[in-house]
Amino acid sequence: MLTLQHLSKSYVAGVPVLQDVNLDIAARGITAIIGPSGTGKSTLIRCINRLIEPTQGAILFDGTDVARLSGAGLRHARRHIGMVFQEYNLVERLTVMENLLSGRLGYVSAWRAWRRKFPPADIRRAFELLDVVGLTGFANQRADALSGGQRQRVGIARAVMQEPKLLLADEPTSSLDPKTSVEIMQLLADIARSREIPVLINMHDVELAKRFADRVVGMSGGRIVFDGPPGDLDDGKLKVIYGGEGWLH
Repeated sequence: MLTLQHLSKSYVAGVPVLQDVNLDIAARGITAIIGPSGTGKSTLIRCINRLIEPTQGAILFDGTDVARLSGAGLRHARRHIGMVFQEYNLVERLTVMENLLSGRLGYVSAWRAWRRKFPPADIRRAFELLDVVGLTGFANQRADALSGGQRQRVGIARAVMQEPKLLLADEPTSSLDPKTSVEIMQLLADIARSREIPVLINMHDVELAKRFADRVVGMSGGRIVFDGPPGDLDDGKLKVIYGGEGWLH
């Protein structure tokens, strides 16, 4: 589904944030990317859908190198890559339903979108997704009236409205309390498995990664230093990823 080949990114010349990253993501399952702050996890996620421009390397998604696309080609590729953000990225003044339907903007004309004339099938699907994410009855609620957990549920539903072939999540639980974080991870896991959408999640919480991911990728210094099942992530591997020992117990 997704192959990263020799992906590198430098914001300042000679100071790489990502260094020669090679990674294959299968067509199903949850892959969690963990590692210390500043090691390039978020940059990696955002390079995949070109929110950040890679310095070099290839991003092969569904057989096409996204790194080489521009204009209509890039817009078409982005239709199939859903994104869940740390800070939700909702339009605060719009309703929950309007935020969900914005996930269809890549599929309807600008004129229809401006007039909010979405196909009936899209509206039906949006209501179904509100049920899936536990927000039945919230369609007409403004986004700025929701709690953090509710906003993230809207963000997930909006991403799924795109009918993505890949779902990216950039620290989706870092703004949430522990209980809500577990609920959001369970929701992502349920969606990934029931809809067979591969999910790539950048996260800080190692225990959540172990609990919900099928595969964990550990990064340090902009490089991949661990790639394997959660059960292989012992203290020795965590020391390689994060450095030091005092924080482990």
